[in-house]
Amino acid sequence: MREDAIGTAGSAAPDCSRDAWWTSAVVYQVYVRSFADSNADGVGDLPGLLAHLDYLGDLGVDVIWLSPVYRSPQKDNGYDVSDYQDVDPLFGSLEQLDELIHAIHSRGMRLIMDLVVNHTSDEHPWFIESRDRTAKADWYFWRDARPGAAPGAPGSEPNNWGSAFSGPAWEWSPARGQYYLHLFSVGQPDLNWDNPEVREAVFEMMGWWLDRGVDGFRLDVINFISKDPALPDGPVTPTGFGDGMPYFSYGPQIHAYLAEMKHRVFASRPGSYLTVGEMPGVTPEQARHFTDRRRGQLAMVLQFDHVALDHAGDKWTERAITVRDLRDTLARWQDALGEEGWNSLYWSNHDQPRVVSRFGNDRYYWRQSATALATVLHLQRGTPFIYQGEELGMTNVPFAAIGSFRDVETLNYYQDATGRLGQHAAVVLRILRRKSRDNARTPMQWSGEPGAGFTDGEPWIPINPNHRWINATSQTADPDSIYGYYRSLIALRHSDPIVVHGAFAVLDIEPPSLYAFSRQLGEQRLDIYANLSDTPAPVGVVEPELGLDDIVLGNYVSGARREGLLQPWEARVYRRRWPAPMPG
Repeated sequence: MREDAIGTAGSAAPDCSRDAWWTSAVVYQVYVRSFADSNADGVGDLPGLLAHLDYLGDLGVDVIWLSPVYRSPQKDNGYDVSDYQDVDPLFGSLEQLDELIHAIHSRGMRLIMDLVVNHTSDEHPWFIESRDRTAKADWYFWRDARPGAAPGAPGSEPNNWGSAFSGPAWEWSPARGQYYLHLFSVGQPDLNWDNPEVREAVFEMMGWWLDRGVDGFRLDVINFISKDPALPDGPVTPTGFGDGMPYFSYGPQIHAYLAEMKHRVFASRPGSYLTVGEMPGVTPEQARHFTDRRRGQLAMVLQFDHVALDHAGDKWTERAITVRDLRDTLARWQDALGEEGWNSLYWSNHDQPRVVSRFGNDRYYWRQSATALATVLHLQRGTPFIYQGEELGMTNVPFAAIGSFRDVETLNYYQDATGRLGQHAAVVLRILRRKSRDNARTPMQWSGEPGAGFTDGEPWIPINPNHRWINATSQTADPDSIYGYYRSLIALRHSDPIVVHGAFAVLDIEPPSLYAFSRQLGEQRLDIYANLSDTPAPVGVVEPELGLDDIVLGNYVSGARREGLLQPWEARVYRRRWPAPMPG
C-alpha cells in the first residue's frame, strides 16, 4: 500500500466507491494466539506479532486483520469478550497494542480489529447486570420456559433452536429464573440489539477504537444481530434441534442497524475505514445491498457459499465436489456483486480447514496445488484475504487423539457425536482431522526447529510435525517457493489495474478440471487458466493464439511448461498482446 494512503481524509466511511483504498489491498489475518510467542508461555502475543511485521511487509500485504485480543475468559479463544476496551494480559497490554498500531502505520499498512458484537462473554459486566435484573435487564434475550414445562428440563427451552456449537441455543439461569439465548456456546449470550441502549454502548466502544488509531473492523457474524422478535421454532434438522437461521440470518432490522452504525460510528469521523461483515447464510443479492457503493453500509461481506460446498447438510458430513462446483459458486458471486458491490475473496481463516488439504493435494502436488488455488482466488474481482501460514502452504494436522484438540466447537461435537448420536470414536476423529477449526489454529511454522520458531515453551496446541520442512525460513529467500509465489500475486494486484477493476467473465472450456476466466479493463485483458486436478489438461485447441511468451505469471518454472498442455495443478496468467473482446 502507498504510505501516503495512511491517515488521509476521504469521503465519509465506509467508502464503498470503486476507487476505495481497499479495492487494491490484500488483507492478512493474524490469529494472535498462534502467530508468535515472545515470552515462552506457549501462547502468541502482541510483541510476537510486532517482531514479525517486516515479514508481512515483505510479503506485500496492506491490511492486518487482528483476531480478538480483548479481555476474555477464552472459552472460545477470545470470541467471548468480557471487556471490549482492554487487552487480555494473555496477549499483552493496551500500550503494546498502541505500539503495534503505530508500527503498522509506519510501514504503510493498516490494522482492522476483529469485533464480536452479536454476543459477549457471560462474564461481561453487561451480562452479569442483566442476569441480576438491574438497569441492563433487557440487554440480552431472556425468555421463560415453554408453558407447562419444567424450567431447566430438556425440552422446556423457549424454542427449538440448536446452537452452532452443539446442543440447544438456550441456557437456563437459576439466578434469573429464565433462559438466555446463545447462538454459539453457553458462555456467549446474544446481545439484544433491539434495545437502543445496547446499540449506543456498542457504537461508543467502536468509536473509542477508531479514535485510538484502528482502521476498521471485521464484524463477526454481524448479520445475526437482528432476530425475528417472535423467536419462532425452526424446521427440525438431523441433529434433533430446529434451524433458527431463517429467523436471525437476515432479520427485519439488519439494514437499519448497520445504517445506524455507519452514521453513528464512521460518518462523523474523517478518513476512510474498512468494514468487513462476516455473514453466514447471506445470499449474493443480499450482499449486493450491504456493499452497494451508493448505500455503503459495509465495504464487503465474508460469505460462506464456497466453503459450504463440501458439507452434506452440516459441516461434519462431507460431500464430494467438483472444480465446476467451485467455479460456478464463486462466479455467481462475481456476477451478482458486479459493478455495484464488492467481493471478499478467501479460502481460509481461523474457522476453516487448511485449503491445500481441503481443495488441493497436499501429498503429491503440495506446492502446485497451493499456488494454483491462490492464483484462482487472488485474480478474481474483490479484496483477497490470506490466513496466516496459507502463504507457506501450511496443511491440516494429523491430530493423534481427541486430547490434542482445543476448539470448543470440536470438543462439543465429539461429545455429542460419540454420546447422544452413538457414533464410533475413531470415525468421529477421522472427521475432525479434516474438518476441525483447530487445523487452522496450530502454531505458525517459522522454522524447522523444535517449537517451530513459534515458542521456546510448551505450545498451547500441538505443532504440526511437518513444520520441519514447511516453514518460513525455508521459503522466504526462495522465489520459487509458495511464499515467493504469493509475493508475485500480490505484486501483480498492486501493479496492474486490470486485477483490481477489470470485468470478470468465465471461460467455459473443457476439460472440467480447468478453472478459467478473464479479466478485462478497456482493451487490456488477462486470461487465467488453472488445472485443479492431478491429470494433465489440454488447452491449446481453445486458445491457439496464446503462447508461452504471453505468460506473465505461472506456478511452473518456464522449462517445465508445455505448449497447449497444463500440467497437474498448473496455473497460468496470460496477457493478450492485442485488443480482444470479453468472452460471451
